[in-house]
Amino acid sequence: MQTRLFRYQDGITPNLFAITYALSGYAIGLWLMTSSNLIVALLATLWFAHALIIAAYLFHEFAHDTIFARHVNNTRAGTLMTWLTGSCYARYEHLRHKHIRHHVDRADVISLDTKALLLAAPTPLRRSVLLLEWCYVPAIELLMHSYVIALPFLRKERHADRLRVAIVFAIRLSAFAALAYFSPRAALLYCLAYLIMVTVLRFADAFQHTYDAYAILESDKVPQDKVRDRAYEQANTYSNLLSERWPLLNLLLLNFSYHNAHHQQLAVAWYRLPALHRHLYGNTSSQTLPMARLLWPFHTHRVTRVLSDDYGVVDAAAGKAEGFIGAVSVSFLTAV
Repeated sequence: MQTRLFRYQDGITPNLFAITYALSGYAIGLWLMTSSNLIVALLATLWFAHALIIAAYLFHEFAHDTIFARHVNNTRAGTLMTWLTGSCYARYEHLRHKHIRHHVDRADVISLDTKALLLAAPTPLRRSVLLLEWCYVPAIELLMHSYVIALPFLRKERHADRLRVAIVFAIRLSAFAALAYFSPRAALLYCLAYLIMVTVLRFADAFQHTYDAYAILESDKVPQDKVRDRAYEQANTYSNLLSERWPLLNLLLLNFSYHNAHHQQLAVAWYRLPALHRHLYGNTSSQTLPMARLLWPFHTHRVTRVLSDDYGVVDAAAGKAEGFIGAVSVSFLTAV
């Protein structure tokens, strides 16, 4: 009989800290955002945004069952993280299943082909979206989140979720309306924090793979048009570390940047990834791309990547990433 709560004994302290940080940052940060002191409110907004980021990466850990010993506890906690991050319109099991397929199929298994949609859209609409992206507004990611809400009303495979989505929408809309009534500025700061979370997640996601992307639901298959073995997986995966010199900085993204190590051993918890990375790749890795080198391509190709089917030229071994266009709309929070 399973009696321990956490999956790994050495995970009790780091996991409790991460979960407490996410929950307290959400609750206390949101409360401080209502402060009449603008400086306090702005600082609280940054804390709240980071709590959302940690909550998103905690969802990823729960999806891999790396935190709690029992799957049911990971499911409950993961579901809570979806409520914090605003991804609760999708069922947890759908999000988890799609993300696991990303690992099994070694492909970016997404829900909506945004590139095809935009190319088929009226020119003024397409240009408006590209203009928003040029202004650093994550329009494509917001479109993906909106699609998750609309999916049960668009696809017959998800018609059973219509009532559930309507109830979730009503609850969240009522909560936001109450916040706006109590503090209109806090409501605006909430939106700002949410955009920060989405931007940080999309920046990390953009440069972690050069996989093929397929817009499919859970019953569809990824085409067997190439060999997608372990070698392919590692060759098309990148570890976009915040810092190689100061590894503790990678905790700001819950070590999600150690992506090659994560793909090599899925059951390894977030706090063990730095050690696994060093064990597998030593002090140097041909697949490591520090985020400092990715800021320029993220900026330069912010419009190009929206419609491009080409990830660009990546030479991680030489430390060159200027031609890395990157991916869009591949967030694990919107793959359903």
